[in-house]
Amino acid sequence: MVMSMTGFGTGKAEGNNREITIELKTVNNRYLDINLRMPRALSVLEESLRKRIQQKIARGRVEVYISYQNNSQEQVSVSVNEPVAEAYYKALTALAGKFQLDMKPDLGVLADIDDIFIVEKPEEDEELLKELLFSALDEALNAVIKMRKQEGSFLAEDLKQRSLRIENMVKQIEQRSSVVVEEYRQKLEQRLKEMLNNTELDEARFQAEVVYFADRSNITEEIVRIRSHLDQLRQTLESGGSIGRKLDFIVQELNRETNTIGSKSSDVIIANYVVEIKSELEKIREQVQNIE
Repeated sequence: MVMSMTGFGTGKAEGNNREITIELKTVNNRYLDINLRMPRALSVLEESLRKRIQQKIARGRVEVYISYQNNSQEQVSVSVNEPVAEAYYKALTALAGKFQLDMKPDLGVLADIDDIFIVEKPEEDEELLKELLFSALDEALNAVIKMRKQEGSFLAEDLKQRSLRIENMVKQIEQRSSVVVEEYRQKLEQRLKEMLNNTELDEARFQAEVVYFADRSNITEEIVRIRSHLDQLRQTLESGGSIGRKLDFIVQELNRETNTIGSKSSDVIIANYVVEIKSELEKIREQVQNIE
């Protein structure tokens, strides 16, 4: 199964008056790049979260947004750090006296100073949080993978059709290449006869020139390799898995062989086919960039 690198999914898990919601988005990237945005209360589980994602996704940029709500009625204890409060009060009073301000620090001023208050919350149940987190994550991952598979199947079918179009054009090039040498022979013979005013040709030199042209413009090896690469491309699409990099390499090889055909041939018809093949290969390359 071919997997796209584009996907989106959400997941939610609730338990013991806790609620975790995860939004997960993936886009194409050369490597696996996981970016997490999560509350501090869940940060202890970050490494486990990354490993879970790595088990499901091999390549792409993964954006993970996590929200956490604790709706429990568990008592929160708030007390005043009296020595600290007294120190702040004295410092503020001294500051007012120094600048001859007719005021003293009131409760509102002191209440804005975080250090004065000691907030004690019940410890979170790490196992419960892990269970909820993984439940929400798995739901989001399943949705993402489903979307990546759906788009992947569309990409695979598109690539197969484009590879068949290229194969058909290669067939046309092959048929045309067998005619090009004979056309060159006829044109060369006609041109020489006109230049020599129907004087007898040097047959040996004439044949040598034709052979040289045929050898220089021979593209049999390139055609064989292009067909082999097209077969590899289709076989790779059938194999599934993390195949994006392999497909990218195959497309590079197809481009290289196509360029060689273009440089060897001076025939206009073959040159036009080369342009069309390169256009198809560019579209394939763009699609491959989004395959895992």
